Amino acid sequence: MVPHLITALTGPINELEQRMLDAMPAIERWFRLEWMEHTPPFYTSVDLRNAGFKLAPVDTSLFPHGWHNLTPEMLPLAVQAAMAAIEKICPEARNLLIIPENGLRGPGDLADVAQLQRIFNLAGLNVRVGSIDPEVKKTAGFDLPDGASVQVEPALRLRKRVGLKNFDPCTILLNNELAAGAPGILEELYEQYLLPPLQAGWTVRRRSRHFQSYEEVGKRFGKMLGIDHWLIHPISASAEAAKGKGKELEQLRAAVDTVISKVRRKYKEYGINEKPFAVIKADDASDEAGVALLRDARDVEVLAAEGRLPQSGHWLVQEGVLTQERVHEAVAEPVVYTMDRYVVGGVYRVHAQPDTAEGARVHGACYVPLAFEHSTHLPQPGVRPGASAPNRFYMYGVVARLAMLAASYELEATDPEMQELA
Repeated sequence: MVPHLITALTGPINELEQRMLDAMPAIERWFRLEWMEHTPPFYTSVDLRNAGFKLAPVDTSLFPHGWHNLTPEMLPLAVQAAMAAIEKICPEARNLLIIPENGLRGPGDLADVAQLQRIFNLAGLNVRVGSIDPEVKKTAGFDLPDGASVQVEPALRLRKRVGLKNFDPCTILLNNELAAGAPGILEELYEQYLLPPLQAGWTVRRRSRHFQSYEEVGKRFGKMLGIDHWLIHPISASAEAAKGKGKELEQLRAAVDTVISKVRRKYKEYGINEKPFAVIKADDASDEAGVALLRDARDVEVLAAEGRLPQSGHWLVQEGVLTQERVHEAVAEPVVYTMDRYVVGGVYRVHAQPDTAEGARVHGACYVPLAFEHSTHLPQPGVRPGASAPNRFYMYGVVARLAMLAASYELEATDPEMQELA
């Protein structure tokens, strides 16, 4: 089935879609040349917003969850990408250890891990799940509603390697965002491949650095395609709490004012009759639940007084990108999954919420697969823009790969080995 989208399928977004379809050979060559110079992150999920007049990423995860939301038709794409990624990194790989988030609780968490295990098992690896959660002291098996099961074992450190009892992996797949920092059990693993590397965790990673890299990528891509990079880029600025009583929020106010002013000028340039807004996020994702929305810099104090600002003291201020897509009248935000340099699938994060400014990243969201009524995921040349789900998905995949490329720039900039060479 195809999700019943209520998005208006006419207007500026179709011009961007047509431009990308017409330039497909040039786009794919551009990406091939980039991947000759840069190593893609092992896997990502990219949250996109389709405003009807622009399409932009608003967040990029380097430890993507929700693999169980992909359709069975997408599984072969993920398996083939996993094969390519593993062959490139460790051709002789036999055993793979998945390290999930600490505190696995709900069936969704377990189904997610089970799907990853299935993908890499089908890619030809012996796959087991090892937890670094201190609370996990013995092996536990879990049965899932779909009949699958997953076994979670305590991970063990033996000298310079991490594994399980009677299981010594050559490759370790992190599906844990390391929000509390890199644990000692994962440090100085010189004899095993750790994917993604530790600097992908939130003790090192910053959203502001990612979107600086994305802007660089977007400008170069926009020049190649002959478009204003703003059509695929959310204007962003970083800020941190200043010292001095009454001055803590000065940088934040200035950043909000700068972002909203730039967006207002762009809206005027393109004749967009919407009121611009900004979103404030924790720069290091330490306060994932704290995302504040505002339409004026003067609202910063109000949000602070109400305790609605992220508490980290390091903020990313980002252009608010409207969410115009709907699935059965509910707000729909595309999420695209990649592995190695390939797009492997996607879902809509859906929430029955009327305010397009708020988007769908709230509690109670559900997921609708980006499923197509055609068996192919390939673009369909000659089909008018907006009329083909695969064509729309191609445009999503291009922007998601731009975010993935930005993540590779980001990881290179924070690679300890690269910094030592510099």
